[in-house]
Amino acid sequence: MTLATVPRYDGANSSTRSGTAVVVGAGMAGLFAARVLSDRFENVTVVDRDSFPDESVARPGVPQGRQPHALMEAGRATLEDLFPGFSETLVSDGAVVNDFSSDVKFYSEGDFLAHGPTPMETISATRPLFEQVVRRRVSDLDDVHLRPNCRFVEFLCDDAATAVEGVVLHEGGERKEARADLVVDATGRTSRTPKWLEAHGYAPPPLDEVHIDVHYSTTFVERPPDDRRTFLVPPAPPHTRGGMAAPVEGNRWVVNMNGVHDDVPPGDFEGFTEFAESLPVSEVKELLDEHPPVAEAVHRYPFPASRRYRYERLDRFPDGLLVVGDAIASYNPVYAQGMSVAALEALVLHHTLSAGGRENLALRFFDRAEPVVDTAWLLGVGNDFAFERTTGPKPRGTVFVGRYLSRLIRKAHTDGELATAFVRVLMMERPPSSLFRPAVAWRVLKPSGWSADFVRQRA
Repeated sequence: MTLATVPRYDGANSSTRSGTAVVVGAGMAGLFAARVLSDRFENVTVVDRDSFPDESVARPGVPQGRQPHALMEAGRATLEDLFPGFSETLVSDGAVVNDFSSDVKFYSEGDFLAHGPTPMETISATRPLFEQVVRRRVSDLDDVHLRPNCRFVEFLCDDAATAVEGVVLHEGGERKEARADLVVDATGRTSRTPKWLEAHGYAPPPLDEVHIDVHYSTTFVERPPDDRRTFLVPPAPPHTRGGMAAPVEGNRWVVNMNGVHDDVPPGDFEGFTEFAESLPVSEVKELLDEHPPVAEAVHRYPFPASRRYRYERLDRFPDGLLVVGDAIASYNPVYAQGMSVAALEALVLHHTLSAGGRENLALRFFDRAEPVVDTAWLLGVGNDFAFERTTGPKPRGTVFVGRYLSRLIRKAHTDGELATAFVRVLMMERPPSSLFRPAVAWRVLKPSGWSADFVRQRA
């Protein structure tokens, strides 16, 4: 499920607001959920253990905050619906607008993809700037309250644990209770909901883990204001190393080196640069050589496995509780899917509330969100299984799809139409099935040198 297959946000669908909601976690998924809930609840509170800085800086509770992030078209368009003027605000705060068809050089299957025939604008910025703009817009909403420096302790529930009725917090050295009609767990990979369910007599959600063992190292270098070049070089067999560089606010490039399966990028700038020299293309190393670092700090981040809790398979779940974002599924960060999946999940939550209110909300939401997660999961872990050492449950059709995509990408080195079709799927704008439509499949499968006119003449 992608932007093309999920109905867009419709604020006119909102009914009379009532009740109280608490969102645990003020990351992107939590903020998106709070925005949607503000249409249905009289009071929405977002709690987080971190303070909320005035500047766009990484928070301690977001260890991946200094690493590159991308907002796919599915996420950007959804956020523009939820927060009108969102893109304009990002750009006015320093984000960079670039054209994927001309500014981005995407290396895969031995060469760069051809430039597409039509512009595809994207917005490039750091995770802290994306989050700051969203947090500011959420805090401006009537009856939405942000409570920083609050540590989540546990859920409040009735004696039979059939319903969650709020949360216990530790704030200002004191234990406090916050009662709520709905509690949303947006605590990410640290979510305690599966263990809480098991401890209270529920079946925990089945867990899928795909081990890829990614290690990230990231730094920033100076960028001329009018230089919007972007380089994407994901790891792919036989290369266990990848890298990227993208323009961000502050006249900088964020530059990343990554490795999979025990190939760990260095944590010092000199080693970082040497690692870049080992990539299958020279452009990223040349960028590092030609532009001085903003600071020689290199920020590292390990990601051992993509993880997916199969909440949609549960038959029983407590009332008054919901799980969103990385607490449902977290993906190999090389593919930059997290923020956009969270935005689409918020859109699904909006439609789930519109269709049936709060009755049996969680199980209905998990069922509706499954196709969104499926799409991102197939794109991400499907690519990871190109490496023989990757372990975990392999999605059905991975081998066939992988072979087809490999051929498509090789053809896309010289075919801008194919490159555009592929990128629109990566951007979660169109579903993967769009790559199998006859017009696309013909361009992929036809023998080299054959054209449509040639085939018609032979017929």
